[in-house]
Amino acid sequence: MNDQDSPRDDGFTRLVRSLPSTAPFVGPEALERASGRAFALRLGANESNFGPSPRARAAMRAAVERIEWYADPEAWDTRSAIAAHTGVGIQHIGIGAGIDDLLGQVVRLYLEPGSQVVASLGSYPTFGFHVAGFGGRIERIPYRNDRNDLDALAIAAQRTQASLVYLANPDNPSGSWSTGAEIAAFLDALPPQCVLLLDEAYLEFAPAEAQMPVDAANPRLVRFRTFSKAYGMAGARIGYLLAAPATVRALDKVRLHFGVNTIAHAGAQVALADQSYLAEVVAEVARGREEYAALAHDLGLVALPSATNFVTIDVGSVERARATVAALAAAGVFIRMPGAPPLDRCIRVTIGAASDRRAFTRILRELWPQIANQ
Repeated sequence: MNDQDSPRDDGFTRLVRSLPSTAPFVGPEALERASGRAFALRLGANESNFGPSPRARAAMRAAVERIEWYADPEAWDTRSAIAAHTGVGIQHIGIGAGIDDLLGQVVRLYLEPGSQVVASLGSYPTFGFHVAGFGGRIERIPYRNDRNDLDALAIAAQRTQASLVYLANPDNPSGSWSTGAEIAAFLDALPPQCVLLLDEAYLEFAPAEAQMPVDAANPRLVRFRTFSKAYGMAGARIGYLLAAPATVRALDKVRLHFGVNTIAHAGAQVALADQSYLAEVVAEVARGREEYAALAHDLGLVALPSATNFVTIDVGSVERARATVAALAAAGVFIRMPGAPPLDRCIRVTIGAASDRRAFTRILRELWPQIANQ
């Protein structure tokens, strides 16, 4: 008997009872509990091993002294800092506990039960998690040449008259990117009622050509950004969106107004002001991408082009990708592999600090002959 067939004695809604008992991710902590040993290298979740800037760390430590106070429910200081950074008015900015939180809120704004959504096959699973949680239907479009297929996504949106299309640029898990001009043309190709949810979590690592000018007044575009990646504050849980004022006002109807804590606000405000530290992180990540590409080449593998803080490496098959993840885990290294074809023939490795990159390179070189011969 499954959840759908069980007697209705739990009080849950029919929708909740129909959902699978799964979460979008299995965290490294769960893997550590299962194996009984800790990972020495944590390179699977695209966290920044560089951490936040020293100035942001200091601001967060100081914020502990007022932790007994609620954070400003309007997030005025943080939104003002973001407005100055992005060049848009504060009325265009919404705040949440990371992009994961904001995606759930925005899905709630736009989806009725049965509403149609379009996204790439294998794209960020948390988005699909929220769509299912609010009763939407999602159509997944396969990658083409290991990239988001913008033409196919637009055709599917037109055919299904989709309410939402989700797109990450740069993309996770491929690391690929589209130009700002391509994204603008893609938005124009969507049906009039369709809203594009543009996830720009990795934008700071991307080349200038990937950045579409901010048009925060467009009601058909919601852009998501985060302090979890380049700014090194994944554990603080703070992100923001850029959208039309009406969208931000609607967000106020459903968001958790005290959902971002005082410490996160303090760190985000100072992190935005410390762009020199951000530039150092971005430059070091670029060096790491080159190192991982060279490592892949030396092992007879191919690293996919990346505009993110990770590199996706083609190891040739799903079986070999699984074997590589397992062998590295046994050696104390946490990485992941994409879950959907064609990228499930790959492994995905976060670019950490230089010492972590050296350790990963040494371990993979040692393990690869055995993996390759399986």
